[in-house]
Order: sequence, then C-alpha cells, then structure tokens
Amino acid sequence: MIRNVLVANRGEIACRVFRTCRDLGIATVAVHSDADADALHVREADAAVRLPGAAPSETYLRGDLIVAAALAAGADAVHPGYGFLSENAGFARAVTEAGLRWIGPPPDAIEAMASKTRAKELMGVEPLAEVTAGDLPVLVKAAAGGGGRGMRIVRELADLEGALMAAAAEAESAFGDGEVFVEPYVENGRHVEVQVLADAHGTVWTLGTRDCSLQRRHQKVVEEAPAPGLPPALVDELYERSAAVAKAVGYVGAGTVEFLVAGSRAHFLEMNTRLQVEHPVTEEVYGVDLVALQIAVAEGTPLPPDPPAARGHAIEARLYAEDPAAGWAPQTGVLHAFGVPPGPGVRTDTGYASGDAVGVHYDPMLAKVIAHAPTRAEAARKLAHALERAVIHGPATNRDLLVASLRHPAFTDPAALGTGFYERHLAALARKPDGEAYAAVAAALADAARNGGRFGGGWRNLRSRDETRTYGEHEVRYRPARDGGYEVTAPEGVRVVSAAPDRVRLEAAGVVRDFEVSAYEDGTVHVGPYRLTPRPRFTDPRERTLPGSLLAPMPGTVVRLADGLAVGDRVEAGQPLLWLEAMKMEHRVTAPASGTLTALHAAPGRQVEVGALLAVVQTEDQEDQTA
Repeated sequence: MIRNVLVANRGEIACRVFRTCRDLGIATVAVHSDADADALHVREADAAVRLPGAAPSETYLRGDLIVAAALAAGADAVHPGYGFLSENAGFARAVTEAGLRWIGPPPDAIEAMASKTRAKELMGVEPLAEVTAGDLPVLVKAAAGGGGRGMRIVRELADLEGALMAAAAEAESAFGDGEVFVEPYVENGRHVEVQVLADAHGTVWTLGTRDCSLQRRHQKVVEEAPAPGLPPALVDELYERSAAVAKAVGYVGAGTVEFLVAGSRAHFLEMNTRLQVEHPVTEEVYGVDLVALQIAVAEGTPLPPDPPAARGHAIEARLYAEDPAAGWAPQTGVLHAFGVPPGPGVRTDTGYASGDAVGVHYDPMLAKVIAHAPTRAEAARKLAHALERAVIHGPATNRDLLVASLRHPAFTDPAALGTGFYERHLAALARKPDGEAYAAVAAALADAARNGGRFGGGWRNLRSRDETRTYGEHEVRYRPARDGGYEVTAPEGVRVVSAAPDRVRLEAAGVVRDFEVSAYEDGTVHVGPYRLTPRPRFTDPRERTLPGSLLAPMPGTVVRLADGLAVGDRVEAGQPLLWLEAMKMEHRVTAPASGTLTALHAAPGRQVEVGALLAVVQTEDQEDQTA
C-alpha cells in the first residue's frame, strides 16, 4: 500500500493530487523552486523539500534532485503530474530504481509513446522528411511534451528554418528535449481525444471522448466531454484505435490518445502517457476520481471489467493570467482576491489563493473551472455564469473571453467547432463587455467618497466645475449635488442612488444596480467582474514614449536576437527583432515601424520588466525631419 506520495510538479496539478491523497489517507510531499517557496501547493502538502541550485525554469526538470527529495522526505511513491518530467522514461526508471513506486505507466510504454515521432511510426504514420511548397501549411512540433510548447505553423518555406529553431529552443527549455518534427497541418480540424485507463492485468478502459478544439497558440482553452456531434461509427473507431495502441505498448495507468478529426476521418496525433490537464471533465461525466484510480492501479489493484456509465455533459475553461487582445501576452502581479463561488455542479481546480503572486517563470494558468449538467447547453450556461461571478482582483485575465466564447453561436453549434475558432472570432470575442462604462462611473464615485466625499465645501450657489476621472477608454464627469450626493454628467442617463468607498448604487434606464468596488495600491480598481486602470489626472510630457520605441510587451528573458541584428540596420514594420521567453513560452517581438535601428538595449539572457525599452527604430519621417 502507498502511504506517502511526492508530487514531482507544482501549482494546480500538485494541489489536485494532494486533494485525492488526503481523501485516501495518504501523506503528501511537495517539491519547490525558490520562486515557489510560498506557493499554494507547498502550503497544502504535509512536507516540502526545496530543490536547490537550478534556475526556477529548470528546477522541476531535475529528476535527480526530485528522487533525492522523495527519499529524504520518506515518500514511497512519486506522482509526476503533467508537463515537466511526466513523460520522461528516464525519470520513471530513476524513481523505480530508487525503490519508489511510480504512479504512471511503465518506462518502456512512456518511451514508446512519449516521442511523437516514434509514436507515429508505431501507428504507421510517417512525419514529413523534406518539406516542399506543395506540403504547406505544415506544423513544426516538439517530439516530447505538450501544452502547445515547441509548436509553430509554417505557411511559407522561407519561414521554416526559423520555426524549426524557435520550436527546438522552446521545447528544450520546457522539456529538456529539443527534438522537433514536421507534419501536415489540417486547417480548422477538431481536436478530439480518448481517455484510457489500464491496469496490470490486461483490462483497458476507454472513458469516453473529449473535444479540445478551442485553442490559442496550440494550447487548449476550453475542453468538454463527451465530444459533441460525432457520428457513432467514428466514436467506435476512436475507442478501438485508442485501446489498441494502449495494448500494443503494454500500457498501465491513465493516458490519452489524441486525434485531429476532419469530417469523418480521424488522424492520429499522439498518445500522452500521463494525466491530462482536462481530465476533470471526464471525471465529472463518469463519476470517477482518475488520480485515485492511478494510485490503485499503481498498487496492483485490478479494474472492474467495464467502466461506469457516462452521465450528462461537462465543460472546463482554463483561466489564464493573460491579455487576449495583446497577442495573449502573459500577465504578472499579486492576486489581491481570488475565488470562484461554489455551486451545484461547479468545480474549481487551482494552484492559487488570495494574496499569491503570479510570476514570470511558469505557465500563467490560474485555475480550471468545470461545470457539469445534464446537457451541453446547461453546462455552458452554468460555467459562463460561474466565471462571471468569480472574484479575480489582480493581473488581467482571459475571463471575459471565456464567458463570451461559451455564449458564442460558433461554440453553441458543435458543427462549427474547430481549432481555428479564435483565429476567426477573436476580434468579436475580445470586445469590452457591456456594463464597463457603468463600472467606471462606480469606480470614480467610490474614489470621490474615499477621498473626502465632497468637493471643497460641498454644494454652492455657483455651479462647481465637473470633476473628471478616466478609466481606460471611459471618461466619467461628475459634480456635487444639492442632496449631498453626486450628479453624473457623463456618461448621460446615470443617476447616483448612493456612493460609498466600497459600494455604489446606480440607476440607468430605470434599472438599479449595485457595484462593489475594490481599489489597490498598484493602481488597479476592480468593480464586480471589471478590471479598470485609472489614467493619471496629470501627465508629465517627458514620460511620453517616442515614436519607434520598442517596449517589452511582458516581463521575461531575452532568449535571442535576430541573426546579425545591429544598430544601423534597416528594418521593416513587423520584422522579428528578438524573442522573449515568459512562462515557458517564446514570444516574438517585432519592429514597431519601418526605419533604421538606432538603439538596441536587449541582449540574450537579459531579464526585462513589462514596458522596458528594448530598442528604438527611427522611422523614415523622423529621418526626413533630422536630415
């Protein structure tokens, strides 16, 4: 029997495994980098071990340190979670050779399937050996790992070499393996997968399908079970092929077989020899705990002959600290307040709590919110409502985008699903939600109430000038009223019922609404689900950014510059100049305008904060003015 489990991971998945271990009466051990010393997964474990020496981005890739930590803490088993070393056969062998139990598939099965190139060969699918113009578009893909890291779409042959280099560098950083390969890219196919679970006695379960088509940067954003609208014959084929590949490699434990579905055809992508991020939707539909089943299988317990019956529909949304309207740029900062209100059929898996900081070193996923209901439409409605009511005070997130996605006609109609969802609909989905203008009014009036409540000496016979506050694109103007309250002059049609530092009641078009207002020292103001940033009332002209200045769009590390880039070079608008690594992903930074590179402050290895000056491009107009 397993008595003490070390989770060789961090964040949400470590907390998820610890929860099941507590339910089973199993002790837990966390490992952590210096950056994670105060993380939630460390606080939730019975014991924690610091992994010394390595940089934060490399810490969880040090299998030798993790095995030593397990032995030092008295663990008798290791759960790898997902990502990092979860699909590393060498790590699995090191765990078992140390006398510890591995809560995962046999190393030989990992080795057979963890490399996507070898997995495709096993399934009779050959990657492209030499790419020609007729093969385009193609997808460059990391042979190890997942999560969208090490992936690039190539539509022009001239871009292939750069994509290969970028994907290899990203894969090496994320998984410790820089091998990449090239395969045909199917436009707007559906990403469908099958959950498998096998024991050491020959039983293999196929626990339904999942659709994971809503993706950004090849990373899943919304997942659901079962995959809607698939023909029964295709579902049967997916089950048969998934069970066959599991049996072919002697698989034991939880795993996922992934396919790209185009019409009635299913193209094999890979087998992930680990627990998937989206496993909760399967758990909700089948009423099982996949982590508990992983542990039982690792202990040698046989599975029942058949899995339980499916019931209803479940949808999961990944809540990220990122700005979808700014190229999905990751965000950092303190989560001043964080929580999703509980409710029937609503579940939240997270690695963060109020007061925690979102840093630059790891994936920016804050939580997974899951809704289960009798039908798909009910699950989508329930999930959107839960996300709307979530308290997220801190960095910008994709919450509004998720809510809009769940309500968009192209999501509610399964026939319209595809991996190109955000490419087609992002502009509409990223629009500011209705009600933000009223939230700005509430923020302005709460600020006035917080700072004395009155203007000068209150109401006068002579009309006071309007006070103005601006939040993003919303300008609010107001003045003191005869009754001691406030009168809003812009936007029009808003009547102030009451205003206090933390709560404002407004009436518009006969409808009265309350707004809870929270203001923080970093300048952000949160009004219900709205995150507002006030503009300074007085600006210093010297703080204006010169045209052509290239600023860091996110905090991160400069990993490389464009080949031969030097001051004095001519560059074109949109030309890639350098690459930043943030949260295990590479982000291309391009020239803001056409002209001459007159300053270059970026250098490989340099860490930068958001807004840091990276380079200056003197535009052609500026050149004419100085000639």
